Amino acid sequence: MTSDDFSPARHEASEDDAGVRLDRFLASRIETQSRARLQDLIRGGHVLRLAAGLGAEPSTDPSAKVRPGDTFQVTTPPAEDYAVEGEAIDLDVVYEDASLIVIDKPAGLVVHPGAGNPNGTLVNALIAHCGDSLSGIGGVTRPGIVHRLDKNTSGLMVVAKTDRAHRSLAAQFADHGRTGALRREYLALVWGEPQPRSGRIEAQIARHPGSRVKMAVVRSGGREAATVYTTERVFRLGKRESQSAAATGKGNNPAALSVLRCKLETGRTHQVRVHLAHIGVPLVGDSVYGSGFRTKALALPGEAARQFACAERQALHAAGLRFEHPLSRKVLSFESPLPEDIAQLCNALERFDAKLSKN
Repeated sequence: MTSDDFSPARHEASEDDAGVRLDRFLASRIETQSRARLQDLIRGGHVLRLAAGLGAEPSTDPSAKVRPGDTFQVTTPPAEDYAVEGEAIDLDVVYEDASLIVIDKPAGLVVHPGAGNPNGTLVNALIAHCGDSLSGIGGVTRPGIVHRLDKNTSGLMVVAKTDRAHRSLAAQFADHGRTGALRREYLALVWGEPQPRSGRIEAQIARHPGSRVKMAVVRSGGREAATVYTTERVFRLGKRESQSAAATGKGNNPAALSVLRCKLETGRTHQVRVHLAHIGVPLVGDSVYGSGFRTKALALPGEAARQFACAERQALHAAGLRFEHPLSRKVLSFESPLPEDIAQLCNALERFDAKLSKN
């Protein structure tokens, strides 16, 4: 940032602005600041009302009504340093410009510092990587996290570097692609074979009543959630079992594993994991929602069993991400192939399936 970023800016109200709240008026004039941030600036005495012959006086009430001819001078103080320190952690940067950065997150990397992970997180890495290019989002110099991936989910994430980019991306993710360009796709390796092979899971999700770390499908009282899935590949482990379970909509071929491509129409916590477990095809390696399937690993062929034993996370990868750039309005689209751990397990299953086909 340059010193010009903190220079006072003046904004005069017109007849059309009469009666508008001060924070709304300023938000319509200053695109680089959120309304919440402007409210903080108003309360902090950084907004002056200039009146002819009366000099300048602080306007400290965000709800004060604007009058035609009022002129407000806004001074934005330098952003405070974030309490979290940067750390030299390697990042797989897919794309970066002055507004945002797209990274391919590895499994095992926590996104944001917390009680159990005070450091060594993606945010620590971003602060070190971006340095002075980060904007003062909310008055604090930090990256703008607009969506998250679980610690043990790998794949594509976009992070905002400016207030304007943060607001635009947050709005796109809140819309979930209903009216805009946003698209999020995951690749999942699951136990069984879903029936039907392609479909839409629409089921409310809420906090699990018996566990603070789990989510659950509920009939009512939860948040609406929808996931569209398509089966891309099925790996047989043995003779195909009866199709009798098809009528229930549950995964009906336990003697198989499948690769599914999932598109999110909403963005709930653990959505893909919960929805797939709900239809009977939990993620391979998911100790929270698929723990009852661990014994099925005994049925895996030797090479696949060894790959499974080495896996320490759910087989879920954020493989596709598309959004509209906050400044250029150009639609950006990114793809990420399966990471090595999941790819190697799939390759072992592919070879075993090929042997079954020859017999």
